[in-house]
Amino acid sequence: VQLQASGGGLVQAGGSLTLSCAASGTIFNINRMGWYRQGPGKQRELAATTTDGGSTVYADSVKGRFTVSRDSAKNTVTLQMKSLKPEDTAVYYCHAIITGPTGVRNYWGQGTLVTVSS
Repeated sequence: VQLQASGGGLVQAGGSLTLSCAASGTIFNINRMGWYRQGPGKQRELAATTTDGGSTVYADSVKGRFTVSRDSAKNTVTLQMKSLKPEDTAVYYCHAIITGPTGVRNYWGQGTLVTVSS
């Protein structure tokens, strides 16, 4: 199983950006799929994720500004980011918990940099 992320880049404060991630390989079920982020000098933290029950979980710092959505038919997840702030600057990692032939595993994408200028 592989996660391929796209999107990211440089944006001014107050702007918008969309990240996308696609899972490929032999997948029986995607239990969770979403995004973590790691800012400069910070630990990796959850930004937003989706569960296989259809619910979403957001970090308090992004609630009301970020929207995460999953297309279960395509095994993709999208993160729409609005009203971006300089503190949103981070490497964003696609993450998924996937049930495959070898059982349930965590998978990470390659990371995509989001830079928000003030």
